[in-house]
Amino acid sequence: MADLDLLTRSLARNVKRWRTERGFTLDMLAARAGVSRGMLIQIEQARTNPSIGTVVKIGDALGVSVPTLLDYERGPRVRITPADQTVRLWHTEHGSYNRLLAGTEAPGPLEMWEWRLMPGESSDSDPHPAGTVELVHVTAGELTLTVDGTEHRVPDGASASFEANAPHTYGNTGDEPMVMIMAVSVPPVQ
Repeated sequence: MADLDLLTRSLARNVKRWRTERGFTLDMLAARAGVSRGMLIQIEQARTNPSIGTVVKIGDALGVSVPTLLDYERGPRVRITPADQTVRLWHTEHGSYNRLLAGTEAPGPLEMWEWRLMPGESSDSDPHPAGTVELVHVTAGELTLTVDGTEHRVPDGASASFEANAPHTYGNTGDEPMVMIMAVSVPPVQ
């Protein structure tokens, strides 16, 4: 089975499982996540491969991490993710990308990402639920982090943390690739 097919089936099974466990109808989850009921039906029937933005919105609405939604194996308490098994969920033709390195529930979703942004590229993020915190550490280049309309420069070797319940953008206005590690902590669903 191809990786994409495996992820699509895992996403379908896990969205339905967590929606049912939370007691949400399709309409309730659609409203909480800001996605259409039709999209949720297609996802739960493994008939579509949604964008990372859609998967993040659904995970946030369910109070589970992206790795939990994509998990196709329930393993031991210690999980090692080999480099060749990380999941690339976004990329551009110029070489920008993000990779989900690891994630867990603690007590809400906790995810660790690797991002690479090529010069002149950026990625917008919708606001996450209240209480969501992001930590970034730049390992190459300079990140232009815009949170709620205010721009912040994070140079190589520096770190930043912010409340992610406002619109935010990760950008590279420099002339060399920017690489960062990002951790996202989302509070559990109430």
